[in-house]
Amino acid sequence: MNVNVQELNGMRNFKDQDHFEVLRKIDKDSKTSQRKLADDLGFSLGKLNYCLKALQKKGLVKIKNFQNKPDKISYIQYIITPKGISERTKLTINFMKRKMKEYDELKKDYVFLQFF
Repeated sequence: MNVNVQELNGMRNFKDQDHFEVLRKIDKDSKTSQRKLADDLGFSLGKLNYCLKALQKKGLVKIKNFQNKPDKISYIQYIITPKGISERTKLTINFMKRKMKEYDELKKDYVFLQFF
């Protein structure tokens, strides 16, 4: 079975991008529901759950269940750990590097096309 390294890197970039987006959303609203978080991100609930479990397993996010005793309504709070903040920063830098590289490539194409 031949596995293309670029395909693997692309798959890793998609996973990193998903984790980055989840971390960003959690940072903005740590008491959101999984359904709202999935809707905001355009993810299925299964995909979001998979991402959250991966982030939790890596120690980037803590998930706490709370229950209001009078209403018996429970909610979940997502807490980004210091390790998660560090990872989010690293993912942000990688994201910016990729975007700058894309910009430079587009700029070269634009300059090339101006000659025609």
